[in-house]
Amino acid sequence: MTNLVDAQIICVPTPLDKHHQPDLSFVINTVESILPHFRSGQLMSLESTTWPGTTDEVLEPRLKARGFTPGINCALVYSPEREDPGNANFQTADIPKVIGGSTDHCLKLGISLYQHAIQTLVPVSSTKVAEMTKLLENIHRAVNIGLVNEMKIVADKMGINIHEVIKAAATKPFGFVPYTPGPGLGGHCIPIDPFYLTWKAKEYGINTRFIELAGEINHYMPQWVVQKTIDALNERQKSVKGSKILILGLAYKKNIDDTRESPAVEIMALLQEKGAYVEYSDPHVPVFPQKRDYRFDLKSVPLNAESISIFDCVVLATDHDGFDYELLLKHAQLVIDTRGKFKIMDNIVNA
Repeated sequence: MTNLVDAQIICVPTPLDKHHQPDLSFVINTVESILPHFRSGQLMSLESTTWPGTTDEVLEPRLKARGFTPGINCALVYSPEREDPGNANFQTADIPKVIGGSTDHCLKLGISLYQHAIQTLVPVSSTKVAEMTKLLENIHRAVNIGLVNEMKIVADKMGINIHEVIKAAATKPFGFVPYTPGPGLGGHCIPIDPFYLTWKAKEYGINTRFIELAGEINHYMPQWVVQKTIDALNERQKSVKGSKILILGLAYKKNIDDTRESPAVEIMALLQEKGAYVEYSDPHVPVFPQKRDYRFDLKSVPLNAESISIFDCVVLATDHDGFDYELLLKHAQLVIDTRGKFKIMDNIVNA
């Protein structure tokens, strides 16, 4: 089949292993499966997020071992995938696309490929620059989310509503970009990608303390939510052990069905460990998906007055637009709001 095409685009997962080290097995296995069928004149493009140097240090030697030299008898480029699941304002064609080539000739061929599908291309001087660009984009988000999550904890201790603070700060017409806090980071990019640079930086004797600190804060947030839940139940003379708790929203962000690295799942697991009876409701995830580290034999609970009222506590983890928040406010005994959806009331606790 590969002999019938001129270009092959690789976009496979690049997770972390159990030791928090980059796992390029999906990339390597895909390249190795392609190479026996690769032919002179073809272009190979890697789109998976990875550490700077992957294209030159991992892909190029494998091509050369098969007699293919980028810029001579084949082309090799790196052009990171850019997407925002659930964002209806942007489609693939109108999101500017960064692209770097192993050689100038490779870059030209890469541009000729992608210009048929993408309106705006952003050529850069090397594959390393393109790889670092993708990491900077995701690290920028991870660090700023870590900052606002830490600010949320500080504000909470001071009795200040962080969401009111953010709205006020966002009125400044320059020098401030609003980020909203939440129960932690999720998805296949933001919680993982920064550690690809952290790992690679050690090769150069650099400790990326800022990135790692943001990771620690974001990783801690599900525990913060659980502790706020425990405290709120205690104030109502209830123990978390034996309490019925509904997690509202299982996906890692609103209006999508992707639960990868979702903090909602981590919150469920932590509450269950403490003896709570945990269920979830998510219109986008009707059945709890199979996961490597978590096992829940559950289906999404339909939301109505009766189903909401039987729970001792509802934890709003993901603020899907499809939820009936007025219904929730009216019938929930207690709501732990991790998204700033509600004003503080007798049965609402910000977390």
